[in-house]
Amino acid sequence: MVRPYLPLNAFRAFEASARHLSFTKAAIELNVTQAAVSHQVNGLEAQLGVTLFRRLPRGLMITTEGDSLLPVLRDSFDRMAGAVERLRDGHVREVLAVGAVGTFAVGWLLPRLAAFRDRYPYVDLRLSTNNNRVDLAAEGLDLAIRFGSGAWHATEATRLFEAPLSVLCTPEIARDLREPADLLEKVLLRSYRPDEWKQWFEAAGVSNPGPMQNSIVFDTSLAMMEAIQQGAGVGLAPPKMFERYLAMGAIAQPFETSVSMGSYWLTRLHSRPVTPAMTAFATWLTELIGQSER
Repeated sequence: MVRPYLPLNAFRAFEASARHLSFTKAAIELNVTQAAVSHQVNGLEAQLGVTLFRRLPRGLMITTEGDSLLPVLRDSFDRMAGAVERLRDGHVREVLAVGAVGTFAVGWLLPRLAAFRDRYPYVDLRLSTNNNRVDLAAEGLDLAIRFGSGAWHATEATRLFEAPLSVLCTPEIARDLREPADLLEKVLLRSYRPDEWKQWFEAAGVSNPGPMQNSIVFDTSLAMMEAIQQGAGVGLAPPKMFERYLAMGAIAQPFETSVSMGSYWLTRLHSRPVTPAMTAFATWLTELIGQSER
């Protein structure tokens, strides 16, 4: 396509003047004289054969013709500015949308994100959290970190690590627990997985623990952890995700017994083309996990 001559300086002068409705304020923004702005706009009007502004004693009034040109120029300048902003340090800046189950995001990922930004400053990471129910296509996600078996339809999954569940509670409650069967007298907090306590009791050697009706169900481990810290009961959660709470003494792990209900996975849709930003994040994540497991 052969484009006609585009007077970019005149377009900039007009766009700035239209935003401020003032040649003087536009001149200050563009770091030129008021006369230069007025000259550029006059020339543009002559070239187009229309009047873009009505000159008033105390400013400008944009005409219908000017009003039709303004949104096109504003969008074009915004897009050009965005493209220039993405070109930094020899890299094309990329936006990377990542979704993560809240437990992983808060317990493992957030404390390490500064290292990712230092290594890949050209990636603008957009992180959203969820309760492990996620639709990558509908939510516009490039990647999602999920917990489970790794089998999701039309999805490529890379295993990150296992996060076995164990009993967590306040130190005060932990002092009352001598053996796993003592837990049956407590309020049992659990996630949406109905069989996790049954599996834990079996692993701990407690047979036939009963229906465990004295329980509270949470849709996220983060909400359950808040309830644990407030002494609402004892919960099953991955200690690996709450190491900071354990180190501070805010919570305790009264028994070593743990059960695995799945792993954390880095996932993407098969139909989603891999971008450099996606590769950078996946590489950083797997390398960091590899180093921590040595």
